[in-house]
Amino acid sequence: MSIEEKIEILRKKSEQAKQGGGLERIEKQHKSGKLTARERLVLLLDPGSFEELGRLSLLSLLPSVWKKISSTGRGYHRVRLIDGRRVYVFAQDFTVMGGSLGEHHANKICAVMERAVEVGSPSLG
Repeated sequence: MSIEEKIEILRKKSEQAKQGGGLERIEKQHKSGKLTARERLVLLLDPGSFEELGRLSLLSLLPSVWKKISSTGRGYHRVRLIDGRRVYVFAQDFTVMGGSLGEHHANKICAVMERAVEVGSPSLG
């Protein structure tokens, strides 16, 4: 497999991960008057400052559970800006497994919060 083919696979996986639990679940959120975690963070943060951390990281789930979901992640974590101030943010996405907190996502949240404490920045979640 060429490097270009590998890059294309990563691009496709990244785009799939952006869809959270899938278009059907996103539409359901919108019909109930709610935004996805990604949409909420984009509104909260300074324009252009949202960038996801660990988008392609895998969930630590039993294979039977893993087959039931379409996303590689269920939350967003990143250092970003609000009014030009550095903040560390995380959010759970209800479109993926009802926004439930799993071990992998909890570890990512803890890492974000620990880093915020280390550098003296607020964390929001």
